[in-house]
Amino acid sequence: MPHRSTSNGAVCNLTQEQTAALRQLLEERGWEFVEPPAYADFKALHERTVLVHYTSGKLVIQGRGAQDFISFILEPEILHSYDFTMAAGAAATLDTSPVTPHGGIDESGKGDFFGPLVVAGVAVDAESGEALRELGVCDSKLIGSSARIRELAKGIRQTVPGHYAVLELKPETYNRLYAQFGNLNRMLAWGHATVIEKLLELEPACPRMLSDKFANEILLRRALKTRGRTIKLEQRCKAESDVAVAAASILAREGFLYGMYRLGEELGVTLPRGAGGPVKRMAAELFRRDGHDVFVRCAKLHFKTYAEITGDRAYIADDTE
Repeated sequence: MPHRSTSNGAVCNLTQEQTAALRQLLEERGWEFVEPPAYADFKALHERTVLVHYTSGKLVIQGRGAQDFISFILEPEILHSYDFTMAAGAAATLDTSPVTPHGGIDESGKGDFFGPLVVAGVAVDAESGEALRELGVCDSKLIGSSARIRELAKGIRQTVPGHYAVLELKPETYNRLYAQFGNLNRMLAWGHATVIEKLLELEPACPRMLSDKFANEILLRRALKTRGRTIKLEQRCKAESDVAVAAASILAREGFLYGMYRLGEELGVTLPRGAGGPVKRMAAELFRRDGHDVFVRCAKLHFKTYAEITGDRAYIADDTE
């Protein structure tokens, strides 16, 4: 289910199945359950995060740890979707401070059962950074139109020619690499590090790189090679407010959307995004029509969706790091 931010945190609606899964996860990980307010069935606390779940299905997430909870627990383990819908008036805006030379990294497709994972990076300086702002570059999650994504991606390439890099992991490659890494965060760190190294080949003088925060940032630092270890590496939540990261998010999104279109053409269907009901229905249809093998070339096999549809749990791995 999409969720939205509020001035104090975020809100989303959970199904009964998702609620049961969340409660079990919280109990297993040592969250403290306290007396809930009226019309709520539980309230849980952990460090800087407060969760209140209401009998209507609404989950309210508050506290300084809310974003980390959403990014590293709620989305990957409960919702199986990274489709974040901002509340009216709460959309993140670009940082308007003067741009200094740096690179930004972002990815698209990690929460989508179908399609590739795409990681992109953009290097900017004062002039190109300001030009990207004027172009209208912002976090790709705030752009609902695929046509607008394509338009902005074209403008980005024209604004920073030779200063961007894109890595596409098609499903066959993604599944092979995931089998090697056994963990999504480790594979993401490798993907980000690969793009950082490519950007530094294109722009050796780039002094720093910025990316969204990982569950364990040391994974990214370990994945960096010779060039990457010589620069300043920064990670933070909501890094898409930075113009370079925002531009990277748009290039990554464009690559993901094109990958989805290309796979849909090959299969003769329109592949839905995310990992919700429409995705499960399409997966069931493809399974009936083509069997197990179709998912190797069009989907991410470690998603629970694959196991639920096919009964094959061989690809389920530890994704908690």
